[in-house]
Amino acid sequence: MPAALFIIALPLFVITASVTWAFNNPAIYQDGFEKYNISAVTGITEADLEQVSADIRAYFNSREEPLALQTRVFGNEQELFKPKEIVHMRDVKRLVWGIYILAGASAIYLFLFIGAGFLRQRRTYIEVLSRRVLWSAGFTLIIVVGVGLFALVGFDTLFLKFHQLSFANDFWQLDPRTDFLVMLFPQDFWFDATMWVALRAIAATLIISALSGGYLVYLRKRGQEHSGKVISPL
Repeated sequence: MPAALFIIALPLFVITASVTWAFNNPAIYQDGFEKYNISAVTGITEADLEQVSADIRAYFNSREEPLALQTRVFGNEQELFKPKEIVHMRDVKRLVWGIYILAGASAIYLFLFIGAGFLRQRRTYIEVLSRRVLWSAGFTLIIVVGVGLFALVGFDTLFLKFHQLSFANDFWQLDPRTDFLVMLFPQDFWFDATMWVALRAIAATLIISALSGGYLVYLRKRGQEHSGKVISPL
């Protein structure tokens, strides 16, 4: 049972850690604003957009409610989000904190599981751990690559299903003509963010796999060298 949980915990940690990184990475916001010309769409200057994204990240990482965000739109200071958008952001914040909790819980489990293994088996545990990591990495790649491929061919459906499953209300159904939350973060922005997360998760998994696989190859070669030695009768 603990070994099976390890195979699940590793992909859970890799994916949630990648999502956490994405939510808190200023470059993702900045690149999206530039790529989709959000300044022209919203009437908010690039400098103010940078501050808006910083305020949103700070909101996600705080206990403050509700979200109160003011900025200049075409030069006029105003509240950026309507009540419906503010309620939706509260729901998004709960989802983000849920991801934080999953990332933390999976990290703690991995640390305790690996630590217990080393306490019981010492250095011989490295081989056992490497094999389990390879199994878990394969499981991770199946999940991430599968979601990534589905996003490439049917992101509209994936995006819709995600919102229907993640939120118990319809406050996420916003108008891109009048609601700044959608103007700031159009669906294509979320597609790019999904691909960013998938690529980082795949890269991390491949690195872990290479290290584990490399160690097992080293052990095999070392075993072959020892078995091939001829013992002198003298």
